[in-house]
Amino acid sequence: MDSLEISIHYTKCSYDELNEEIRKLTDAAKRATGGSYSPYSGFKVGAAVLLADNTIVTGCNQENIAYPSGLCAERTALFSAGATHPDTPVTAIAIAAFHNGEFTAEPVTPCGACRQVLAETQSRYGRQISVLLYGTEYCIFIKDGISALLPFSFSF
Repeated sequence: MDSLEISIHYTKCSYDELNEEIRKLTDAAKRATGGSYSPYSGFKVGAAVLLADNTIVTGCNQENIAYPSGLCAERTALFSAGATHPDTPVTAIAIAAFHNGEFTAEPVTPCGACRQVLAETQSRYGRQISVLLYGTEYCIFIKDGISALLPFSFSF
């Protein structure tokens, strides 16, 4: 029997320490929270996807009284990008959450389903996707791809 270990590399930083491109993407994710339809949880999430041609596509969570019928911000952004720019690779995603009248102090992370969709998107285009998780106290930046969020993603 072998005992193995997985480690991830990420940067914990302030918003001000982000480069201009990632700040612009983060700002788009923050603005996207305004389109959230979240009357049940009151938890508004916005996501912004950066494409290889510098196009930014946004999405936000959409709740439904039949909870499984809703959709997360990350998937709305990724699916919109795939539908409107199917031949343009995704290079980065930024995620922000707004709750109780303010952005969350700590970053929120994608759910398992969104992590799997991110992994599939990365596989689809054959290039790593950087991830920025925004919080007012600090941000988490993962530039080495989705495997840091989902090391054993489903594939065949």
